[in-house]
Amino acid sequence: MNDKDLTHDPLEPSADPALLGLSEDARWQSLQIDLPGGPATPPEQPLDMPEQNLRGRPPHGPDAGWPHPLTILARLVAFGGAAVIAWTGWQQMNAVFGPNPTLLQMVLQVFFALTFTWVGFSFTSMIAGFLARTPKTPAGPNNATIAVVMPVYNENSAETAGLLAALARDLYRVGLGDRAEIFVLSDSRKPVPVFEEMLAISRLRDISPVPVWYRRRHDNKGRKAGNVADFVMRWGGRYDQMVVLDADSIIGATTIKTLSARMNADPAIGLLQTMPMLVGGQSIFARLTQFAGRIYGPAIARGVSAWSGDSGNFWGHNALIRVSAFAQCCGLPEFPGRPPFGGHILSHDFVEAALLRRAGWKVRLDHDLRDSFEGSPPTLLDMAVRERRWAQGNLQHARLIFSRGFTWTNRAHFIIGIFGFLMSPIWLAMILVGLALTANVLLSRPDYFPQTYQLFPEWPVFDPVRMLWLFVAAMSFLLVPKFIGILRAWSRPLARNAGGPVRLLASAFFEILLSALIAPVQMLIQSRQIFDILRGRDSGWEAQVRAGQMPPWRVVLRRHSRHVLLGLGTLIVLGIFSPSQLVWLSPILAGLILSPLTSRWSASPVFGRWARRHGLLVTPEERVPPEILTAANALSYRIASTTQPRDGIAAIGSDPAMQARVASLLRAGGPVGPAATRLDAISAGAKIAHAAHQAEALSFLTEAEKLAMLEDHALVQAFAKLPK
Repeated sequence: MNDKDLTHDPLEPSADPALLGLSEDARWQSLQIDLPGGPATPPEQPLDMPEQNLRGRPPHGPDAGWPHPLTILARLVAFGGAAVIAWTGWQQMNAVFGPNPTLLQMVLQVFFALTFTWVGFSFTSMIAGFLARTPKTPAGPNNATIAVVMPVYNENSAETAGLLAALARDLYRVGLGDRAEIFVLSDSRKPVPVFEEMLAISRLRDISPVPVWYRRRHDNKGRKAGNVADFVMRWGGRYDQMVVLDADSIIGATTIKTLSARMNADPAIGLLQTMPMLVGGQSIFARLTQFAGRIYGPAIARGVSAWSGDSGNFWGHNALIRVSAFAQCCGLPEFPGRPPFGGHILSHDFVEAALLRRAGWKVRLDHDLRDSFEGSPPTLLDMAVRERRWAQGNLQHARLIFSRGFTWTNRAHFIIGIFGFLMSPIWLAMILVGLALTANVLLSRPDYFPQTYQLFPEWPVFDPVRMLWLFVAAMSFLLVPKFIGILRAWSRPLARNAGGPVRLLASAFFEILLSALIAPVQMLIQSRQIFDILRGRDSGWEAQVRAGQMPPWRVVLRRHSRHVLLGLGTLIVLGIFSPSQLVWLSPILAGLILSPLTSRWSASPVFGRWARRHGLLVTPEERVPPEILTAANALSYRIASTTQPRDGIAAIGSDPAMQARVASLLRAGGPVGPAATRLDAISAGAKIAHAAHQAEALSFLTEAEKLAMLEDHALVQAFAKLPK
């Protein structure tokens, strides 16, 4: 084989003179015409998506207008109430320490004020929910075209395709089949997930009653935000609205239809966010998270909806977006500098909501809609991995708070997100300062006569009764919202559907107990994450763990050894020098000492099934599964049985039907371009040509070259011609 043979690509435009002069997309559409399933993508209808200047004037959008009077009142309740609580806590701590506090006491007072305000705001925000308005769904014609967009990144392809297959049938059932399409946006980079993804999406296209399109990027610029932006810039003009999903989330078609009607009736709405319910949890940790979200979540969502009004937030998925508004406002810039504070914006959803609002578009959380679901993190350690990326993204927002044109409500969303992670090191610092005060009292010799000719001693001031009441108040602010959620559930069918009032209350106490054990560990994990971010460590971008497993003892002991040692050390020191402090710190110390047991056993699906059998942590979606989730599970199993060959990529060499399925999803913008951009494909072709059989060819190919082979129909055919 000569050099020309090594570099020749039969899909190069020069291989067919009839293709010369055509656009890249048109060339690929013509090449795909004889392949089964039709083209992978529809004809492009681009939208301009300019990069936003955060210091410049925002683009012109609809007139924002004044907030509704109930929204203003809800903000007074939420933020004004939190301010009153903060001032009261500060004054009471002044009384606890007296007029001449020490330096350590003043530091403790600052940390206490922050934590007291934080728990106070969670209480007042929920109280503001009593002022929430329920949006109305207008009747009338609605011809808005809808794209259901699902970005994926090395996911379980059968489960993803099953969710979309169930949704496709639901869309057809409610009458959206003629104006809704599904678009899978792949950023997957590993050959096996890409191969299974192609087979699963090809199978989805066979059984879907609505059009399904598939596009995989070679350049993962901008991560998820860049993935969606690429879709908008290439096909955004084809659609009026888009539903953005995660790979483990879904919205029922009836809810999509309602969202579309609301957006269509109000031309100033840019984004409508739903409140997704967590489902599918098998481990105790996952069930704990989804129970808390299901019982307390609706009340919390009502509060956020009430004070956010038309300046709501975006959580990255399970929302309906006006495509033209998104294109106009949400071209994200990159931060100058290196990660973790520079580079791509990680928590892009908060920023996109703020950019829409600063241009005048309404961004709203419609708390009344159900039939919106997502998966829950399976274990404490998996949750920590997710939170590491979220923490970095939220800390990046500190660079955006004072950007031009943002509403103060959106700035509040940024600040709340930042403090959601900073509170862990603040709590930790408050505990450490409290222990330092105790050590100072125990180890230092008091001087009650600091002046030489002083007649009366200066006794240290500390009011333990007042401090106790402040502690009770703080705990009340933490727990009362939970009991409001329970009472709200009791007054609705929710309690009956969750096993009855008695089991609901038992589940709530179980959730509070287990959360109290997990909270100290999460506090230390998040504090370590914040420390790592501040010293410049980037979180990277890895696929999320959707279905975890119980970690072995060696893993949990290694991950939690420092927590155990810290808990035991503190217990021993306080037991010797200040046993009275153990009363206050016993929940924290118990959580740290028991952290390996809690981490491992809370990840156990066996204990999860035990809890379900006994009616603990049960949600209505478990007792009566929504039809769309039941259908998704059945379809996922059906798709997996036909699209996950035992031999992996090797199966493509012996199955012409499988080769055709992969070929049908070769997208526009495949291996067309200069040779310098196709080096993996060129080297893969050379190795396949020199291999004696298929197994040897696979042993020659690197992961990048296997991926290049899957992207090139000619290489797949060359591989298939090799002996087995």
